[in-house]
Amino acid sequence: MLEVKKVVSSIAKIATMSIAVTSMIACSGGGYEQSVNGRNDVVTVGDSIFDLNGVLQETLESYAGTQFRDYTTSGAELQGGLFAPSVYEQYETANNFNGNINTIVMDGAGNDILIPATLFDPYGCRTRWYRRNPSNSCNNLINQQYTAAVNLLNIMDADGVQDVVWLGYYELPRSNANLTKALNRGDDYLGYACEVASAASCSFVDPRGTVPANQVESDDIHPTPAGSVNLANQVWPVLAPLL
Repeated sequence: MLEVKKVVSSIAKIATMSIAVTSMIACSGGGYEQSVNGRNDVVTVGDSIFDLNGVLQETLESYAGTQFRDYTTSGAELQGGLFAPSVYEQYETANNFNGNINTIVMDGAGNDILIPATLFDPYGCRTRWYRRNPSNSCNNLINQQYTAAVNLLNIMDADGVQDVVWLGYYELPRSNANLTKALNRGDDYLGYACEVASAASCSFVDPRGTVPANQVESDDIHPTPAGSVNLANQVWPVLAPLL
């Protein structure tokens, strides 16, 4: 009987985690928009911060008065990943379809931390009462994303992309608040990759401290529509002069 209870408990735990990951990678229902009646030289790539409700992209397009090519995909990791085309793959697809890309608007690397942390936290990115800082494995994971970010930006620059606007990540509330230190370190590294370490002309938009908990959905990850408008209002002053 004890063994049966253990099996049931394990199945329930896996099912709960699967639901959590499914909510993280749930698609907004749209595929790539590879050709638009607007600015085909402006391309968005990234994850569900853009893609899930679509409001961030829609708001930027409404401010610009035109459409951009959209390759963002919920569940996307920066490089690799099992659930969705990575940001690397999104950019490669966009460039292969039409290489006349002047401006990239993007985010990326959040899921590389969040997806494993939502499952079993094998890298030790969550802080605990017994571990006040992310583990060395988590720090190594962040270092890998930094290297991948620099490499991607250098590829974009070599391909002739003139400007990149990279949106960072805000602090997550409630059940994910114990990922704050890992995400903060990741943001610091992404900002450095964007504005210092790569050859690209890249501007980093840092939303930390600007997105209250009531602008984050009940999954404690994604922005509400109001949160997406908030993020768009931070991206727009950086993007507008580049259009």
